[in-house]
Amino acid sequence: MKNFGFIRTAAASIQTRVANPSFNVRESIRNAVLEAEGKGVSLLVFPELSVSGYSCGDLFGQSVLLKKCEEEIGWLSGFSFEKNMAIVVGAPVPYNGRLYDCAIVIKDGEIKGIVPKTYPAGHGEYCDSRWFASGSDLIHGPEIFYAGSDCIISPNQIFELGDATFALQLGEDLWNPVPPSSYHALAGAHVIATLAPGNETVMDEIRRARILESHSAQTISACIYSSAYGDSSQDLVFAGHASIWENGTLLKAVDRSSGADTLAIADIDIERIESLRRKSTTFRNISPDGTPSVSYDLLYSRIYLGDACDTDFGMEFHRKIQKHPFAPEAENSYRCGRILDLQVRALACRLDKIKAKAVIGISGGLDSTLALIVTVLAFDSLGWSHDGIVAVTMPGFGTTRRTRSNAWDLMEALGVTSKEISIVPACEQHFKDIGHDPAIHDATYENTQARERTQILMDLANKTGGIVIGTGDLSELALGWATYNGDHMSMYGVNADIPKTLVRSIVKWAAENRFDSIVSENGRSIREILQSIMDTPISPELLPASESGDINQVTEDIVGPYELHDFFLYHLVRNGFSPEKILFLAQKAFCHPEEIATASLKPRNDSGCHPEERSDVRISYYDKETIKKWLKTFIRRFFNQQFKRSCMPDGPKVGSVGFSPRGDWHMASDAWSDDFLADLD
Repeated sequence: MKNFGFIRTAAASIQTRVANPSFNVRESIRNAVLEAEGKGVSLLVFPELSVSGYSCGDLFGQSVLLKKCEEEIGWLSGFSFEKNMAIVVGAPVPYNGRLYDCAIVIKDGEIKGIVPKTYPAGHGEYCDSRWFASGSDLIHGPEIFYAGSDCIISPNQIFELGDATFALQLGEDLWNPVPPSSYHALAGAHVIATLAPGNETVMDEIRRARILESHSAQTISACIYSSAYGDSSQDLVFAGHASIWENGTLLKAVDRSSGADTLAIADIDIERIESLRRKSTTFRNISPDGTPSVSYDLLYSRIYLGDACDTDFGMEFHRKIQKHPFAPEAENSYRCGRILDLQVRALACRLDKIKAKAVIGISGGLDSTLALIVTVLAFDSLGWSHDGIVAVTMPGFGTTRRTRSNAWDLMEALGVTSKEISIVPACEQHFKDIGHDPAIHDATYENTQARERTQILMDLANKTGGIVIGTGDLSELALGWATYNGDHMSMYGVNADIPKTLVRSIVKWAAENRFDSIVSENGRSIREILQSIMDTPISPELLPASESGDINQVTEDIVGPYELHDFFLYHLVRNGFSPEKILFLAQKAFCHPEEIATASLKPRNDSGCHPEERSDVRISYYDKETIKKWLKTFIRRFFNQQFKRSCMPDGPKVGSVGFSPRGDWHMASDAWSDDFLADLD
């Protein structure tokens, strides 16, 4: 069964009884194991000292308790046989005259390794150091016979489970200035599991979330956190929190104090972690003293656990896939405002340096609208008059009354120097010069118009002492949906790092937060104008309009829906995923929950979109074959159009995906796409 680089994990927040290993193991732990097994979990993590209970105090010095813990772990080891799940529990383990607070890894009827706590706490309510020794004296991994198994006891162990690797730390280790997990990650562990006691004080949940969020991002890893519920209420409250994080994102959390489930289950993307680490020089071989000679992994023992569980990720998926990864719903407002601010700062810096005017072509479409908004705000930040912005609308053979009206109203409302220059006479003359029949609406017919517009802007920039502000976006660069040396070229491309799905969001944000009160001479507010622009179908308007005067060339009917292409773009470039995996993820994000009954859902247009209208938002669905069709289109165009990206002009980097040939993206223009297309089949 295909796992697509995922592994299903779970953090168990169980109820523990103090000094009662039999109940903890044969009731709480056993029940959680059975529940996890039924859900296809490969790695199940329990709280710190989950076998004995955390609040045993001086009972940790009693041989009866220690022997009972070992006996119950032996029982759990036998219980794990043929479950194909790695189980991690916490227990006190005596060794060489000392007692260690340990995490114990169990799989297939055996104890595979014992990991002692490195930093036993000794402050406030924590008295760990009163009973437990530090595992730092076991770095070199002596062998131990425990609960019927021979294994290594050491904090420096990495466990291999299928394609995933994981390492362990306990309680206070996480809160240390340099937690052991930092070294675990550098040594190659994809997943860091923290077994914690679970006692809570006010604000602990916020501090813990911040640490897990930042630490998982800093180490480019997945972090599993498990703590106990119940235990003892003598002096502490054990709230029972469990959560799973991946590279700074919360995948799943449960809190027993609010009556949530016992298990936090999430599917961790090991392939994504691997891909992001390969791009980071942080994870190259560097020794603890900083010399590039010895890597951290040489300091670790690697324990092979066998295959992960044969989980059916297609049937059930414990992970939310963002439809619009460039514009996630939860933080979209902040993201839009921040990106617009970065665009404005970058352009203002360039203009202030060269003391130039700005020349920009305005089509009445989304991209040129965002570029104009950025330019106006940049001039405002410099204290310059809007007269220095030369905005030009250049109607051609396909320009419609709607886009022309929106362009003029927007320019007037913003108070820029407005011009209209028709490209029709010049293009007709050019057709005569090169012997092209204007009745043939081919690439020559379309590209002539785009290049004529660019020539006008370039010459106006020379005439006025300005620079041409580019309007093309990241999605168009990815698809090569631009005329070479036409709209593909400018002197500064402010939208070069903005995908199409985000362009719309930023324009909407600007309408609501920057220009809400401004009104044009004909009485239309900027917000109203911008809304009309957002509602206009995306089109280059290079083909004649329909008989009714409407747009006759809808981009998304030709190259496919931009929301799909932006999804493909993000996962191909940012995460390095294969087309097969991208198709799998796209199905999870865009297919109808009931497998799209295409007979009952009518496509909106030739793109294959099945809309579902709600009062608050329009939801788009696509069936698998439609997604696959446009993914093939994306791959072919992405490879074939690299030559346009190899010579793109300057533009500000604002996100994690960019195509600047000077930094972000290096690719041969004659690279072959054959193997990528074959991956889909």
